[in-house]
Amino acid sequence: MSRRISSRNCANGGVVRYPSERLLEEVAYIAYHFHWSYQQIMTFEHRERQQWVAEVMRINQKFNGEFGSSS
Repeated sequence: MSRRISSRNCANGGVVRYPSERLLEEVAYIAYHFHWSYQQIMTFEHRERQQWVAEVMRINQKFNGEFGSSS
């Protein structure tokens, strides 16, 4: 779920905005797995929110590896 945002296309001094659909994906992903509210998640800095997304992914991969191969 990670993607870098390039500032190459911005004029000097321009502000690069994080894509709103990407932000929505991150919030939904964290909220779904941890049952945190939108307000709680939006208090995180961008980097911290990405760290939580990575942690959820790590937990899911571990869970799927331990329990997904028992068929």
